[in-house]
Amino acid sequence: MANVLILGANGQIARLVEKQLLEETNHHLTLFLRDKSRLQVADADRETVIQGDATDVRALLSAMADIDIVYANLAGKNIEDQAKAIMAAMDQAGVSRLIWISTLGIYDEVPGNFGKWNHQQLDGGYLETYAAAARVIESSGLDYTIIRPAWLSNKDIVDYETTQKGEAFKGTEVSRKSIADFVVRLINDPTAQVRHSVGVNQPNTDGDKPSFY
Repeated sequence: MANVLILGANGQIARLVEKQLLEETNHHLTLFLRDKSRLQVADADRETVIQGDATDVRALLSAMADIDIVYANLAGKNIEDQAKAIMAAMDQAGVSRLIWISTLGIYDEVPGNFGKWNHQQLDGGYLETYAAAARVIESSGLDYTIIRPAWLSNKDIVDYETTQKGEAFKGTEVSRKSIADFVVRLINDPTAQVRHSVGVNQPNTDGDKPSFY
C-alpha cells in the first residue's frame, strides 16, 4: 500500500486514476485541489481531500506528510510556477517520486504535418509554458516521470504505446482512460520509467491531425 498525493484531483484524467486506484489497489489517496467542494469522495476511509493552491509551497508541504508518490495533473499559464513550488515542497518533505502530466510537442518531437498542426494549435503560450515546467522537473534530483499524451479523447478504450524523449512522437490521439491506466501502472511500480519523459499515443492513429478534428 502506498500513500499517493494527487494534485489537481478534479481533473478528468485524475478522476479516472482515482477510480481505477480505488477499484484495483489498496493505496490511500490524498486529493489536493483548489475547491474541495467540487469533488465527491467515493471512499472516506481511503481518500483525504485537501483544498489548496499548487503554487503554495506551505500548503503543498502540509499535504505531503507521509506521502510516497506525487501525481500532478495540473494545467494553466502558471504551470512553471506550479512545478517550481512542487519541487521545493518535495525537497523539503523528502518525497522523491513524481508523475507529471505534460503535453506532446514540448521538445519539438512531433514530426510531419501533424507536428506543424500541433504547433499552430499550441504555440503562443501553451507549449512554451509546459516546456519550461518540464525543464524545471528535469533539472531536479527527483525520481520523475513526465508523461506527454497525444491529443486526448474520451473514448472508452485502453490502448496505447509509448515513445521516449529523443524519439519521434507516434500517432495523433489517445484516450484519457489510456493515460489514466499508464499513471496507475507507474503508481503500482514506482521504479518504472524513472527520470524518463514518455510520449503516449493510441497505435495506428497517424495522420495530419486527430480524428476528432
